[in-house]
Amino acid sequence: MGAKAKTASNKKTLKRVTASASKSKTKSSDLVVAAQKPETADFLPLEGGPARKLPKSGKPLDTSSAVLYIGRIPHGFYEKEMEEFFKQFGSIKRLRIARNKKTGKSKHFGFIEFESPEVAKIVADCMHNYLLFEHLLQVHIIPTEKVHPKLWYGVTHRYKPLNWTQIERNHHNKERTLEEHRKLVEGIMKRDKKRRLKIEAAGIDYECPEIVGSVQAVPKKIKFTED
Repeated sequence: MGAKAKTASNKKTLKRVTASASKSKTKSSDLVVAAQKPETADFLPLEGGPARKLPKSGKPLDTSSAVLYIGRIPHGFYEKEMEEFFKQFGSIKRLRIARNKKTGKSKHFGFIEFESPEVAKIVADCMHNYLLFEHLLQVHIIPTEKVHPKLWYGVTHRYKPLNWTQIERNHHNKERTLEEHRKLVEGIMKRDKKRRLKIEAAGIDYECPEIVGSVQAVPKKIKFTED
C-alpha cells in the first residue's frame, strides 16, 4: 500500500507540474504576441513591413481661418455655379477662380472665403474628395499666415467670355498689304495642289475646278465727301 500511495502522489505532482508549465508557456506566448503587435498605426507601407505612425505635431490646427482652397474644379463650374452651390453651407464673403490672363479660361482651381471659420471647417470636411462631374474636388483650409495679401486681387471683376467668332471675322476681313495678299494666295494654291495629288493617287477621276482670283490685293474703298 505504501508503494502504491507513493506512485499515485508522484503522478499527481507530475500533472501539476505539466499544467503549470503549459500555463507559463501560454502566458509567455501571449506576451510575445502582444509585444509584436504595433500600436494603432496611421498607415501601412505599400511594400510591406511594419506599420508606421505619423509624428505628432505640437502645433494645433488653425481653426480661425475661413479661406478655402478648391482644386480640380470641373469645366462649367464657374463663379456663379460655385456661389450657388456653396452658399447652402453658409454666407460667402468672397469667391475667386484663377483664370488665364490671355484667354480668360479657368485654371481649375480657386479660393472661397466664408463669413464663419466653423462653416469653412465643415465645408473642408464634407467636400474634400467630393465627386463632381467626374472630378474629385480637393478642398483644404488655408492657414491665416499663408493667405497671400494679393489673393483677392480682382475678385470683383467678373469674367466676360471672348467672342471668338467676331475675333476670327475681324482677322479674316482685315485690310491686307500686297505682300500679305500674295502670301495668302500662295498658301491657297499650295493646298489646292496637294489636294489634287491626293485625288490622283487615290485613282479617282475628278476634274478639280480652277481657282478664280487675282494676285493683286483688293483696292481700298474710296470715300467721297459731299462738298
